[in-house]
Amino acid sequence: MDRRTFLGTTVGGLLAMPLATRAQPADRPYQLGVVLEGGPYVAALEGLRTGLKDLGLEEGRHFVLHVHDVKGDPNAVGPAARALEQQPVDLIYAVTTSVTLATRQATTRVPIVFYAGSDPVVAGLVQSFRKPGGRLTGVYSRTVDLTPKRFELLKAMLPRLRRVVTFYRRDNAVAVRSVQAMREVARELKVELIERPVASSDELRTSLRALKPRAADAYLQAGDATIVSQTDLILEIARAKKLPTMFSDETSVVRGGLACYGLNYRTASRHAGAYVRRVLLGADPGDLPVEQLDEPYTVINLKTAKDLALTIPPSLLQRADRVIE
Repeated sequence: MDRRTFLGTTVGGLLAMPLATRAQPADRPYQLGVVLEGGPYVAALEGLRTGLKDLGLEEGRHFVLHVHDVKGDPNAVGPAARALEQQPVDLIYAVTTSVTLATRQATTRVPIVFYAGSDPVVAGLVQSFRKPGGRLTGVYSRTVDLTPKRFELLKAMLPRLRRVVTFYRRDNAVAVRSVQAMREVARELKVELIERPVASSDELRTSLRALKPRAADAYLQAGDATIVSQTDLILEIARAKKLPTMFSDETSVVRGGLACYGLNYRTASRHAGAYVRRVLLGADPGDLPVEQLDEPYTVINLKTAKDLALTIPPSLLQRADRVIE
Protein backbone atom coordinates (compact mmCIF):
# COMPACT_ATOMS: atom_id res chain seq x y z
CA MET A 1 0.00 0.00 0.00
CA ASP A 2 1.55 3.36 -1.03
CA ARG A 3 1.47 6.47 1.12
CA ARG A 4 -1.42 8.11 -0.73
CA THR A 5 -3.62 5.01 -0.51
CA PHE A 6 -2.76 4.61 3.16
CA LEU A 7 -3.64 8.22 3.92
CA GLY A 8 -6.91 8.06 2.02
CA THR A 9 -8.12 4.97 3.83
CA THR A 10 -6.78 5.76 7.28
CA VAL A 11 -7.79 9.41 7.49
CA GLY A 12 -11.09 8.70 5.78
CA GLY A 13 -11.96 6.62 8.83
CA LEU A 14 -10.56 9.08 11.36
CA LEU A 15 -13.93 10.04 12.76
CA ALA A 16 -14.98 6.41 13.08
CA MET A 17 -12.09 5.63 15.46
CA PRO A 18 -13.08 5.27 19.12
CA LEU A 19 -12.46 8.43 21.12
CA ALA A 20 -10.25 8.59 24.16
CA THR A 21 -11.96 8.65 27.51
CA ARG A 22 -10.99 12.20 28.47
CA ALA A 23 -14.14 14.33 28.43
CA GLN A 24 -14.70 18.06 28.13
CA PRO A 25 -14.13 19.87 31.44
CA ALA A 26 -17.49 20.38 33.10
CA ASP A 27 -16.85 23.98 34.08
CA ARG A 28 -15.50 25.39 30.80
CA PRO A 29 -15.33 24.94 27.03
CA TYR A 30 -12.08 23.81 25.43
CA GLN A 31 -9.56 26.61 24.93
CA LEU A 32 -8.23 26.51 21.37
CA GLY A 33 -5.31 28.70 20.28
CA VAL A 34 -4.73 29.67 16.65
CA VAL A 35 -1.54 31.21 15.22
CA LEU A 36 -1.39 32.54 11.66
CA GLU A 37 0.27 35.30 9.65
CA GLY A 38 -2.87 37.07 8.43
CA GLY A 39 -3.89 38.01 4.89
CA PRO A 40 -5.45 35.09 2.95
CA TYR A 41 -4.71 32.78 5.88
CA VAL A 42 -7.63 34.33 7.77
CA ALA A 43 -9.80 32.08 5.59
CA ALA A 44 -8.37 29.20 7.63
CA LEU A 45 -10.38 30.43 10.63
CA GLU A 46 -13.63 30.12 8.72
CA GLY A 47 -12.66 26.64 7.61
CA LEU A 48 -11.75 25.56 11.13
CA ARG A 49 -15.01 26.88 12.53
CA THR A 50 -16.96 25.11 9.79
CA GLY A 51 -15.11 21.85 10.32
CA LEU A 52 -15.71 21.86 14.07
CA LYS A 53 -19.36 22.82 13.64
CA ASP A 54 -19.86 19.97 11.18
CA LEU A 55 -18.48 17.65 13.86
CA GLY A 56 -20.91 18.87 16.49
CA LEU A 57 -18.70 21.35 18.34
CA GLU A 58 -20.38 24.70 18.94
CA GLU A 59 -18.20 27.78 19.37
CA GLY A 60 -18.75 29.39 22.75
CA ARG A 61 -20.37 26.29 24.18
CA HIS A 62 -17.82 23.58 23.38
CA PHE A 63 -14.75 25.64 22.48
CA VAL A 64 -13.37 29.17 22.54
CA LEU A 65 -10.88 30.42 19.95
CA HIS A 66 -7.88 32.51 21.00
CA VAL A 67 -6.55 33.88 17.71
CA HIS A 68 -3.09 35.40 17.32
CA ASP A 69 -2.79 37.02 13.90
CA VAL A 70 0.81 38.23 13.68
CA LYS A 71 0.06 40.12 10.44
CA GLY A 72 3.10 39.07 8.49
CA ASP A 73 5.64 39.33 11.30
CA PRO A 74 7.33 35.91 11.63
CA ASN A 75 9.24 37.08 14.70
CA ALA A 76 5.93 37.42 16.55
CA VAL A 77 4.93 33.78 16.07
CA GLY A 78 7.11 32.36 18.86
CA PRO A 79 5.96 34.84 21.54
CA ALA A 80 2.33 34.33 20.47
CA ALA A 81 2.61 30.55 20.77
CA ARG A 82 4.41 30.80 24.09
CA ALA A 83 1.68 33.07 25.46
CA LEU A 84 -1.00 30.62 24.38
CA GLU A 85 0.73 27.72 26.13
CA GLN A 86 1.10 29.76 29.31
CA GLN A 87 -2.54 30.86 29.19
CA PRO A 88 -3.03 27.83 29.01
CA VAL A 89 -4.89 26.52 25.96
CA ASP A 90 -5.75 22.87 25.34
CA LEU A 91 -4.39 22.89 21.78
CA ILE A 92 -2.81 25.20 19.20
CA TYR A 93 -3.79 25.18 15.54
CA ALA A 94 -0.83 26.49 13.50
CA VAL A 95 -1.37 27.63 9.92
CA THR A 96 1.57 27.02 7.48
CA THR A 97 4.80 25.10 7.83
CA SER A 98 6.98 27.98 9.03
CA VAL A 99 4.42 29.04 11.65
CA THR A 100 4.18 25.44 12.89
CA LEU A 101 7.96 25.15 13.17
CA ALA A 102 8.14 28.37 15.21
CA THR A 103 5.18 27.31 17.35
CA ARG A 104 6.75 23.97 18.17
CA GLN A 105 10.07 25.58 19.00
CA ALA A 106 8.44 28.12 21.33
CA THR A 107 6.35 25.58 23.27
CA THR A 108 7.05 22.41 25.23
CA ARG A 109 3.76 20.78 26.24
CA VAL A 110 0.71 21.90 24.26
CA PRO A 111 -0.53 19.62 21.43
CA ILE A 112 -0.30 21.17 17.97
CA VAL A 113 -2.49 20.53 14.94
CA PHE A 114 -1.12 22.07 11.74
CA TYR A 115 -1.88 22.96 8.19
CA ALA A 116 1.38 22.66 6.22
CA GLY A 117 1.98 23.60 2.60
CA SER A 118 5.19 21.59 2.34
CA ASP A 119 6.10 18.00 3.20
CA PRO A 120 5.97 17.84 7.03
CA VAL A 121 8.48 14.99 7.16
CA VAL A 122 11.04 16.90 5.07
CA ALA A 123 10.35 20.02 7.15
CA GLY A 124 10.97 18.08 10.35
CA LEU A 125 7.49 18.53 11.81
CA VAL A 126 6.76 14.80 12.13
CA GLN A 127 8.68 11.53 11.99
CA SER A 128 6.45 9.99 9.33
CA PHE A 129 3.01 10.38 7.75
CA ARG A 130 1.81 7.11 9.24
CA LYS A 131 3.15 7.68 12.74
CA PRO A 132 3.89 11.39 13.37
CA GLY A 133 5.21 10.87 16.89
CA GLY A 134 5.58 13.72 19.36
CA ARG A 135 2.79 16.25 19.89
CA LEU A 136 2.08 17.33 16.29
CA THR A 137 -0.23 16.13 13.53
CA GLY A 138 -2.45 17.71 10.90
CA VAL A 139 -3.03 18.15 7.19
CA TYR A 140 -0.63 18.77 4.34
CA SER A 141 -1.21 20.19 0.87
CA ARG A 142 1.46 20.13 -1.82
CA THR A 143 1.76 23.90 -2.16
CA VAL A 144 5.54 23.87 -2.63
CA ASP A 145 5.46 20.69 -4.74
CA LEU A 146 3.02 22.39 -7.12
CA THR A 147 5.41 25.29 -7.83
CA PRO A 148 6.55 23.86 -11.21
CA LYS A 149 2.97 23.34 -12.38
CA ARG A 150 2.08 26.86 -11.27
CA PHE A 151 4.98 28.25 -13.30
CA GLU A 152 3.99 26.21 -16.35
CA LEU A 153 0.40 27.45 -16.11
CA LEU A 154 1.61 31.04 -15.97
CA LYS A 155 3.66 30.46 -19.11
CA ALA A 156 0.64 28.90 -20.85
CA MET A 157 -1.44 31.95 -19.99
CA LEU A 158 1.30 34.34 -21.11
CA PRO A 159 3.06 32.73 -24.12
CA ARG A 160 5.40 35.72 -24.45
CA LEU A 161 6.52 35.44 -20.83
CA ARG A 162 10.22 36.29 -20.53
CA ARG A 163 10.81 37.58 -17.00
CA VAL A 164 9.11 36.51 -13.76
CA VAL A 165 9.65 38.14 -10.38
CA THR A 166 9.27 36.47 -7.00
CA PHE A 167 9.84 37.57 -3.41
CA TYR A 168 10.86 35.39 -0.47
CA ARG A 169 12.72 35.26 2.84
CA ARG A 170 16.13 33.59 2.76
CA ASP A 171 15.69 32.35 6.35
CA ASN A 172 12.54 30.42 5.40
CA ALA A 173 13.60 26.91 4.33
CA VAL A 174 10.23 26.25 2.70
CA ALA A 175 10.52 29.42 0.61
CA VAL A 176 14.05 28.53 -0.42
CA ARG A 177 12.91 25.12 -1.69
CA SER A 178 10.05 26.79 -3.55
CA VAL A 179 12.41 29.19 -5.30
CA GLN A 180 14.81 26.37 -6.15
CA ALA A 181 11.94 24.65 -7.95
CA MET A 182 11.20 27.90 -9.79
CA ARG A 183 14.81 28.10 -10.99
CA GLU A 184 14.63 24.65 -12.52
CA VAL A 185 11.39 25.40 -14.36
CA ALA A 186 12.66 28.81 -15.46
CA ARG A 187 15.63 27.11 -17.17
CA GLU A 188 13.34 24.61 -18.91
CA LEU A 189 10.94 27.32 -20.09
CA LYS A 190 13.77 29.72 -20.98
CA VAL A 191 12.32 32.37 -18.69
CA GLU A 192 14.42 34.67 -16.52
CA LEU A 193 13.60 34.38 -12.82
CA ILE A 194 14.09 37.66 -10.97
CA GLU A 195 14.63 36.85 -7.29
CA ARG A 196 13.99 39.51 -4.67
CA PRO A 197 14.94 38.28 -1.17
CA VAL A 198 13.38 40.34 1.62
CA ALA A 199 13.64 40.16 5.40
CA SER A 200 10.25 41.61 6.36
CA SER A 201 6.92 42.86 5.06
CA ASP A 202 8.32 46.40 5.13
CA GLU A 203 11.18 45.35 2.86
CA LEU A 204 8.66 43.64 0.60
CA ARG A 205 6.72 46.89 0.27
CA THR A 206 9.89 48.79 -0.60
CA SER A 207 11.06 46.17 -3.09
CA LEU A 208 7.66 46.01 -4.79
CA ARG A 209 7.47 49.75 -5.21
CA ALA A 210 11.01 49.87 -6.56
CA LEU A 211 10.16 47.39 -9.31
CA LYS A 212 10.63 49.30 -12.55
CA PRO A 213 8.05 49.24 -15.37
CA ARG A 214 8.55 46.27 -17.68
CA ALA A 215 11.27 44.90 -15.39
CA ALA A 216 9.11 41.78 -15.11
CA ASP A 217 6.28 40.33 -17.15
CA ALA A 218 4.53 38.65 -14.20
CA TYR A 219 4.67 37.87 -10.49
CA LEU A 220 4.88 34.27 -9.24
CA GLN A 221 4.21 33.56 -5.57
CA ALA A 222 6.80 31.61 -3.58
CA GLY A 223 5.87 29.29 -0.74
CA ASP A 224 6.52 31.86 1.97
CA ALA A 225 3.91 32.58 4.66
CA THR A 226 5.15 36.13 5.27
CA ILE A 227 4.87 36.99 1.57
CA VAL A 228 1.46 35.32 1.24
CA SER A 229 0.19 37.30 4.22
CA GLN A 230 0.89 40.49 2.25
CA THR A 231 -1.30 39.56 -0.72
CA ASP A 232 -3.36 42.76 -0.52
CA LEU A 233 -0.18 44.83 -0.78
CA ILE A 234 1.07 42.72 -3.69
CA LEU A 235 -2.25 43.07 -5.50
CA GLU A 236 -2.36 46.83 -4.93
CA ILE A 237 1.07 47.38 -6.45
CA ALA A 238 0.58 44.77 -9.18
CA ARG A 239 -2.59 46.58 -10.34
CA ALA A 240 -0.74 49.88 -10.42
CA LYS A 241 2.11 48.35 -12.43
CA LYS A 242 -0.19 46.24 -14.67
CA LEU A 243 1.59 43.10 -13.53
CA PRO A 244 -0.11 39.70 -13.95
CA THR A 245 -0.03 37.60 -10.79
CA MET A 246 0.01 33.84 -10.13
CA PHE A 247 -0.87 32.61 -6.63
CA SER A 248 -1.31 29.32 -4.83
CA ASP A 249 -4.72 29.95 -3.26
CA GLU A 250 -8.21 30.88 -4.42
CA THR A 251 -8.66 33.73 -1.92
CA SER A 252 -5.92 35.77 -3.60
CA VAL A 253 -7.58 35.37 -7.01
CA VAL A 254 -10.98 36.39 -5.63
CA ARG A 255 -9.28 39.53 -4.31
CA GLY A 256 -7.99 40.38 -7.77
CA GLY A 257 -5.11 38.08 -8.65
CA LEU A 258 -4.97 36.75 -12.19
CA ALA A 259 -4.86 33.03 -11.40
CA CYS A 260 -3.92 30.30 -8.96
CA TYR A 261 -3.12 26.63 -8.94
CA GLY A 262 -3.36 25.03 -5.53
CA LEU A 263 -5.68 24.48 -2.63
CA ASN A 264 -8.06 26.47 -0.48
CA TYR A 265 -7.03 27.41 3.07
CA ARG A 266 -10.67 27.19 4.10
CA THR A 267 -10.96 23.63 2.80
CA ALA A 268 -7.66 22.54 4.37
CA SER A 269 -8.66 23.89 7.77
CA ARG A 270 -12.07 22.24 7.57
CA HIS A 271 -10.20 18.94 7.23
CA ALA A 272 -7.95 19.94 10.16
CA GLY A 273 -11.08 20.29 12.31
CA ALA A 274 -11.28 16.49 12.54
CA TYR A 275 -7.80 16.39 14.07
CA VAL A 276 -8.58 19.23 16.46
CA ARG A 277 -11.66 17.37 17.69
CA ARG A 278 -9.79 14.11 18.16
CA VAL A 279 -6.97 15.73 20.12
CA LEU A 280 -9.32 17.79 22.29
CA LEU A 281 -11.14 14.59 23.16
CA GLY A 282 -7.94 12.92 24.26
CA ALA A 283 -6.26 11.35 21.23
CA ASP A 284 -2.46 11.40 21.08
CA PRO A 285 -1.38 13.57 18.09
CA GLY A 286 1.61 11.31 17.56
CA ASP A 287 -0.76 8.42 16.75
CA LEU A 288 -2.91 10.28 14.19
CA PRO A 289 -1.62 9.88 10.59
CA VAL A 290 -1.06 13.12 8.69
CA GLU A 291 -3.61 13.72 5.92
CA GLN A 292 -2.39 14.68 2.46
CA LEU A 293 -4.82 16.80 0.45
CA ASP A 294 -4.35 15.96 -3.22
CA GLU A 295 -6.99 17.86 -5.19
CA PRO A 296 -5.38 21.06 -6.52
CA TYR A 297 -7.54 23.27 -8.69
CA THR A 298 -7.17 26.16 -11.11
CA VAL A 299 -8.95 29.48 -10.71
CA ILE A 300 -8.74 32.28 -13.28
CA ASN A 301 -9.99 35.83 -12.77
CA LEU A 302 -11.24 36.88 -16.20
CA LYS A 303 -12.06 40.38 -14.99
CA THR A 304 -8.43 40.88 -13.98
CA ALA A 305 -7.30 39.49 -17.33
CA LYS A 306 -9.47 42.03 -19.13
CA ASP A 307 -8.09 44.86 -16.98
CA LEU A 308 -4.60 43.75 -18.03
CA ALA A 309 -5.67 43.47 -21.69
CA LEU A 310 -4.80 39.78 -21.64
CA THR A 311 -6.52 37.10 -23.68
CA ILE A 312 -6.56 33.80 -21.83
CA PRO A 313 -6.42 30.78 -24.18
CA PRO A 314 -9.91 29.21 -24.38
CA SER A 315 -8.41 25.79 -23.64
CA LEU A 316 -7.22 27.03 -20.24
CA LEU A 317 -10.59 28.58 -19.43
CA GLN A 318 -12.30 25.30 -20.26
CA ARG A 319 -9.98 23.35 -17.96
CA ALA A 320 -10.23 25.83 -15.07
CA ASP A 321 -12.18 24.69 -12.02
CA ARG A 322 -13.50 28.23 -11.55
CA VAL A 323 -13.58 31.33 -13.76
CA ILE A 324 -14.34 34.65 -12.09
CA GLU A 325 -16.04 37.11 -14.42
